[in-house]
Amino acid sequence: MSQMDELYPPAHPEPPAHPEDSADMKIRLDFNNMMSEFVGKYGFSEQDFVDLGGKVSKAALACTQKRAAGGMDWRDLPYNQGDVAADIKAYAQEMKAETDAFVVLGIGGSALGPMAVQQAINHPFYNELPREKRGPTRPPGGWPRLYVADNVDPERLVYLFDIIDITKSLFNVISKSGSTSETMSQFMIIKTMLEEKLGKEEAKRHIVCTTDKEKGNLIKIAREEGYKTFVIPSGVGGRFSELTPVGLLPAAFCGVDIEALLAGAADMDRLCQNEDIYANPAYMFAVLNYMAMERNMPICVMMPYADSLKYMSDWFAQLWAESLGKKHDLDGKTVNVGQTPVKALGVTDQHSQVQLFTEGPFDKIVILLGVDRYKETITIPKIYADIPSLGFLGGVTHNQLIQVEQAATEYALMVSGKPNMTITLPCVNEFTIGGLMYMLEVATGFAGELMNINAFDQPGVEEGKNAAYATFGRPGYEAKKQELDSRPQKNVKYII
Repeated sequence: MSQMDELYPPAHPEPPAHPEDSADMKIRLDFNNMMSEFVGKYGFSEQDFVDLGGKVSKAALACTQKRAAGGMDWRDLPYNQGDVAADIKAYAQEMKAETDAFVVLGIGGSALGPMAVQQAINHPFYNELPREKRGPTRPPGGWPRLYVADNVDPERLVYLFDIIDITKSLFNVISKSGSTSETMSQFMIIKTMLEEKLGKEEAKRHIVCTTDKEKGNLIKIAREEGYKTFVIPSGVGGRFSELTPVGLLPAAFCGVDIEALLAGAADMDRLCQNEDIYANPAYMFAVLNYMAMERNMPICVMMPYADSLKYMSDWFAQLWAESLGKKHDLDGKTVNVGQTPVKALGVTDQHSQVQLFTEGPFDKIVILLGVDRYKETITIPKIYADIPSLGFLGGVTHNQLIQVEQAATEYALMVSGKPNMTITLPCVNEFTIGGLMYMLEVATGFAGELMNINAFDQPGVEEGKNAAYATFGRPGYEAKKQELDSRPQKNVKYII
């Protein structure tokens, strides 16, 4: 075994069975390149952390108090979803054989979370695999294909029906309120199609609802129609809901170990209860981004160096943008704050966006996501030894190449004086993914406290929803319709 092989072993450890076995699954946050001694003018000093100490302590206390008062119910999900997970697993086993495609009807966190977990854990070409090879080896394969219908582009839904047999599909309708226009319109179309093909009684087995326990249209419909239903805890918002049935149900239907997801989140929660930011990766992540915003760096780039983590950037983008982009602070003052998340992928975007990241304006920080051990190893053949620009690659693994390129990007950013940090997963499995997602959720809540804003509402999103409701004449939105009708008419001069 070469020295490189020892540094980058191909082994992909199983998720630990017990929390005490999780030492080698620890996620690392390296923020050296956020510090001025490495990147110069736009970096931070240890004194900056000291100066921020009062605000950090206040934010930590607020988080502790809100959690105790039930204002952060999503933080208890790693501990209170055990019975739910057991029910989900039993249901998945019951429906597995008769389900060829599991289709998520959801938008926002109801779509992005399931997509991120599926991409992280399973084969990148999961849907194209023969059925017996779909899903991880534990539990055995043979899981349905997964599709996420997260848009109302008419072409997309119509074309989905070209590749699935709806009579062999299970449709998971996810809407806490049951009034999400996009999701409920899809449900109305599919319910009608199923009943026309199968009859009302048989159609019931092809629909499962994930919604609020008591409130909203969907729970009422589910009870009247007799649909299988899973509950989203009332205090958990959509973008914080991956560890509820919103994310656990689709994951289970792809063979993902949902109990390991919860265990990884619980393990991370223990770290996130430490008020010392040097021992709490979520708090430190939030503090670094907060200081970047205060230094007029309103953009953060998330750049995974693993295809398995590609959609983690999409999920994070919603979590960060929708939570922190706010017009008013908690005192009612107009502040128009927020940090714009940008998605990139290593090494792909080294050949597109990195030019901007290294030599463009000092308005952003870069968050690299790295992996110690990949699930597979592939070696470059020792050919073209007579061509210096190719021969040096012979015998090198792609594992080594991608990690060296990540280190090279980190170096290029550093020497350009561009602040960056690296989050490293020992490997990508359910335990580490549960931990990573939970860490970023805690960081988001903590950043909201530092910014003195409500990280758990989305009034800007509601404005767009209300305008759509009014346009279609939904009862109760007559005033909004009048407001829309009175808006300035477009000037044809400005349409070319």
